[in-house]
Amino acid sequence: MKVPAIDLKAQYEKIGEEVERAVAEVVREQMFILGPAVEKFEIEVARYLGAKYAIGVSSGSDALLLSLMALGIGPDDEVITPAFTFFATAGCIARLGAKPVFVDIRPDTFNIDVMQVKESITRRTRAIIPVHLYGQPAEIEDIVQAGGKYGAPVVEDACQAMGARINRKAAGTFGLAGCFSFYPSKNLGAWGEGGLIVTEDDRLSRLLRSLRNHGEMGRYRNERIGINGRMHGIQGAVLSVKLKYLDEWNAARRDAAARYDGLFRDAGLGEFVKTPVSTGGGHIYHQYVIRAARRDDLLEDLRDEGIGCTVYYPEPLHLQPCFSELHYKKGDLPHTEQACREVLALPIYPEITEEQQRYVVDKIKEFYEKREGK
Repeated sequence: MKVPAIDLKAQYEKIGEEVERAVAEVVREQMFILGPAVEKFEIEVARYLGAKYAIGVSSGSDALLLSLMALGIGPDDEVITPAFTFFATAGCIARLGAKPVFVDIRPDTFNIDVMQVKESITRRTRAIIPVHLYGQPAEIEDIVQAGGKYGAPVVEDACQAMGARINRKAAGTFGLAGCFSFYPSKNLGAWGEGGLIVTEDDRLSRLLRSLRNHGEMGRYRNERIGINGRMHGIQGAVLSVKLKYLDEWNAARRDAAARYDGLFRDAGLGEFVKTPVSTGGGHIYHQYVIRAARRDDLLEDLRDEGIGCTVYYPEPLHLQPCFSELHYKKGDLPHTEQACREVLALPIYPEITEEQQRYVVDKIKEFYEKREGK
């Protein structure tokens, strides 16, 4: 049996005609950069998230970068962030000449450790970027409170958490700004790259709209240095259609995660496999990530069996060569480093079947029976 890590073709079969009609309208109007389709999506997604403003941008990476640019982050500034995340979270800090201050994660949720955030705040801390990793909301209220105490605004990296909520409030709407990615494999994925920033701040919203368009304030009047960070009209059209299905898809992912949980319990693999912990019920399972003994051997075995598995993330950011000048060393962030050795993302998407999931767990059980003598 083949079980892909994600099956976008299955999604396309259900909504492809509807999306193509929306895209065709953009083509007829020839409004490919920003334009009505993007404006429509911005209004709809702001309403969905309960945010005052939504600014469509070119990618989740640029959403993070633009947010820090709008805050004036630069040399001699420090920004606190976890070392267990996608590179863009820290890359946006370094691109502006600021210093990423890496902190460890909680071993149960993989999210940033709030206590370490508090301990890492200094007079140079200009912002905090927590990550809602794998679709699991971080302890964002405590982080925002800590940042507010020391004048450090919070920019939420919610790139993997579109639709995740904490007591009905959307991840990404707690801090000064929230950043989302619409990379095709995300729970809400574009037909290419796309991103979003949400905020309640009037001035920040205006500034972000200027910065995403080379700093323009009026046609060819550049009041500041920005970037080409605009969302394409086709992506706005695609996302408007898909947004209507997002809650349904997220619910299906939760159901699939619950099935995995039950299958692993029945398999009796607790000695070798630890399943993800969901705190507060807000997890939307962008990824279903286990901790696995002999992870690399298991990964190779599962791929040989036709199962699409991936490691997010095999190398911690604090030990990446590009950050060597920060002088972190092995052992500095033990929970992060252990996670990098153990995590394995299993196939999960709204259309995955119980038969496919059972096949995945059966093959994992077979691996440990052969290798560990279980």
